[in-house]
Amino acid sequence: MNRIENAFKNKPIFMPYFPLGYPDLSTSIDVIEALAKNGADLIEVGLSFSDPLADGPVIQQATQIALEKGITVKKSLEAVKELRKRGVTIPLILMGYYNPMLAYALEKFIDDAREAGADGFIIPDLPMEEAEEFTLVAGDMPLIQMLAPTSPDERMESIARNAKGFIYLVSVTGVTGARSSISDSLGDLISRVRSHTSVPVCVGFGIGTPEQARQVGQLADGVIVGSACVKAIGGDENPVKAAREFARSFREALNLSS
Repeated sequence: MNRIENAFKNKPIFMPYFPLGYPDLSTSIDVIEALAKNGADLIEVGLSFSDPLADGPVIQQATQIALEKGITVKKSLEAVKELRKRGVTIPLILMGYYNPMLAYALEKFIDDAREAGADGFIIPDLPMEEAEEFTLVAGDMPLIQMLAPTSPDERMESIARNAKGFIYLVSVTGVTGARSSISDSLGDLISRVRSHTSVPVCVGFGIGTPEQARQVGQLADGVIVGSACVKAIGGDENPVKAAREFARSFREALNLSS
């Protein structure tokens, strides 16, 4: 059983996002290790890019700082390798945009990611219709597909039917960022997706508090927390301590929803 399948044995899973290089490279590695060892079941590891179209202001600012501090794709992959050396065993999914991967050289990027210990990829600006080259090279490393409330039924069915790993279900339209409440139609949206696939459905965009995570965890197989995670940890004087507390609070909330 691969690491992603293994992570979903105890649902709902907690999946935080954190970008490598923020507030600096060594701290970001410590933060991701702390998240992994205090309740995260799977981590979206951010690869910074100068034009992150899907990300809201919190993540945009964090990735901009990471770039200014000198983060690169190569350093990011070395950081993943370091996390594995430190005993991080949960899945690490690389979340980034397509241009830096192409600039690195696609086949080399995927080979190096595999060697570093990454488990899969989330690429918001690579639609399913244009992903054939990537998925052929990636082989058994899944390219996680994203679906949104605006996805037409036909497209939703096609993506869900061919999905590997899990489906990243965007709970709201727009960019990433915490919202004040969970959409009333989320349950129906999850049911629509599940009617087309047996892979787990994880919900992201807009989840900002443990209580919101608990509500979503009653409906979905996993809860993705990005902007709230970056804001709480990056803005703290002790980011590693904040990461431990953040992971524990969300894990406890999700334990109540299962």
